[in-house]
Amino acid sequence: MRADVRQVADGTYLVHGNNTNWVILTDGDAVTLVDTGYPGDRQLVLDSLEQVGSSPKAVTAVLITHAHNDHLGSAEYLRDTHGTPVYLHEAEVPHARREFLQQVTVGDVLKNIWRPGVLPWLVHTIRVGGTEQHPVATAEAFPGAGGPLDLPGRPVPVHTPGHTSGHCVFHLPDSGIVISGDALVSGHPTSRIKGPQLLPGMFHHERDRAVASLDALEALDADTLLPGHGPLHTGPVREAAQRAREHAL
Repeated sequence: MRADVRQVADGTYLVHGNNTNWVILTDGDAVTLVDTGYPGDRQLVLDSLEQVGSSPKAVTAVLITHAHNDHLGSAEYLRDTHGTPVYLHEAEVPHARREFLQQVTVGDVLKNIWRPGVLPWLVHTIRVGGTEQHPVATAEAFPGAGGPLDLPGRPVPVHTPGHTSGHCVFHLPDSGIVISGDALVSGHPTSRIKGPQLLPGMFHHERDRAVASLDALEALDADTLLPGHGPLHTGPVREAAQRAREHAL
């Protein structure tokens, strides 16, 4: 099975896995991997690196938008096998270590099982390891004192709490791109909305904060959105965040 890899700018690739996305940033032979899909996406992650002419050994760092199982899936594998550092917002580090868990429970999902798309999504999620736990033993806070990270792609972390306490998006100012994780998505199997939106309420740790964090996205100068779920979205990210807010009201 081949990963669905799409180049969206020089050195920037959006990859679609099993209902979740990750991003590859390249600079010469060096790579930054943003998110890693479900545990069951590992071969797709490895294939996506191969498709862009890279390998796990070339990954300088793994950046995680937030420590849900569908984004954290292969982070510990890369750290343990290849020594790749795994970086998150400082508030998300203990979440990645599984000192606590801010994630929708099976019970919460079952309460919403009547909603369109929820049952097939749940079955698929279980099949790709969505209920497994793969904590990152030595997850670390972003290095440096703010601003662009000294990594391929020079991503700028922007704290957008709500989905989880330490959720971050990554702004690529030079290319006008925002890697938005689950702070702003463009589709999901459990949603009937098409285009920019918040995930359904059951997925957020604090939905009100997730709505408030759209302010931070509105402030970013970008016209391409690489979401954690759904297709690539083009157009001002400011307008995409505004549209998501309207749907959330």
